[in-house]
Amino acid sequence: MPDHTKFYVVSAFLLGAALTALYQKRTQHDDRQTSERHSKQLHQLLAKLSNVNDLDTLKKSLREIEQRLEKGEGNIREGVEGCIGNTPLIKIKSLSEATGCEILAKAEFLNGAGNSPKDRVALSIIEMAEEKGLLVPHSGDTIYEGTVGSTGISLAAICRARGYKAHICMPNDMAIEKSDLLLKLGAEVERVRPAPIVDQNQFVNLARTRAKEHTEDPEKSGRGLFADQFETEANWRAHFTGTGPEIYEQTGGQLDAFISGAGTGGTISGVALSLKSRLPELKVVLADPQGSGLFNKVKYGVMFDTKEREGTRRRHQVDTIVEGIGINRVTHNFEVGRELIDDAIRVTDEQAISMARWLVENDGIFVGSSSAVNCVAATKLAKQLGPGHRIVTLLCDSGARHLSKFWANTEPIGGTEKDVSLDNILEP
Repeated sequence: MPDHTKFYVVSAFLLGAALTALYQKRTQHDDRQTSERHSKQLHQLLAKLSNVNDLDTLKKSLREIEQRLEKGEGNIREGVEGCIGNTPLIKIKSLSEATGCEILAKAEFLNGAGNSPKDRVALSIIEMAEEKGLLVPHSGDTIYEGTVGSTGISLAAICRARGYKAHICMPNDMAIEKSDLLLKLGAEVERVRPAPIVDQNQFVNLARTRAKEHTEDPEKSGRGLFADQFETEANWRAHFTGTGPEIYEQTGGQLDAFISGAGTGGTISGVALSLKSRLPELKVVLADPQGSGLFNKVKYGVMFDTKEREGTRRRHQVDTIVEGIGINRVTHNFEVGRELIDDAIRVTDEQAISMARWLVENDGIFVGSSSAVNCVAATKLAKQLGPGHRIVTLLCDSGARHLSKFWANTEPIGGTEKDVSLDNILEP
């Protein structure tokens, strides 16, 4: 039987079973308040399943429904992993009012393990490895990863929750609070000099080497697993089965554009693949910081940035103060959805810093560098599209992780007078 036929048959059967169970629960209670609660639960179930159009998402949705039916009343999450996903979608009032568009942001900093969208990826990597028998809890198995911070923090937290260890390799010019947090979460941290990907001591390559060394060392318990966030299928699939469907459900399928930065590329690819299958006319746009080559890759098909010219580069990675997005190589996760990305918008460091201050002053939103880039690009896109459009982006993490670098030289937020002009922020 073809996969799509199986999908419809299994969906119809399980939907019927789920609805029957909920109806029986409802008829067992006479009070109006309980009846209304069950009606709401039934409505949410129908909305969730009606938006599913692939087997992977169906499996995930059915697992969640099964857990809800088994537990009945209440909304108790299972461990810290249960606090990952289903983040709220909020309207950024100041940017919406200024542009005439509805600019919405998915509050990914409210994911409950590592407080970023990387929680989804880290959990997906671990669950996929467990399914393949590559990880055994409390055996000494250790996950190794090269990361600028957020993925490592998410891995460290979830590893502790599931009985594993974490070893994180990261560039030594990242904000120090990230490595401090990793240490507090019990991870082993190696801060190494920034280097190009061709260097075997580059932080991602080093993590791969460390995992191999662990597995081959008879003196070490357990095995080493290289998480490989840039290339693993678990990355984009986490957003294809989670972030994308959530956005569709939260907007009621009414949105005109999705815009996001890319580091590994998993978020923009996964969300694009999910949403464009339902909304073919949706505009997907990359938000790219200065120094990254992805802007030109999307616009012109060539991975190049003027700051990459010989003698002009200050760093071995991407020449920007922004952390977490921007890259100068093409990853598998980015390639998976690249053809679905319609356009790209460049954001300078100055624009990102000014936007971060704007969001605090006007909306009380305190975010990090990648979130600020997303908001600059979303505002620029709103200006291009004109009033009346709905745009969705992401707020990735809190500004508290960026105090020593991105926020370090930022002037204090003003008092009653606005000291940041949105028009000035958007100027090239």
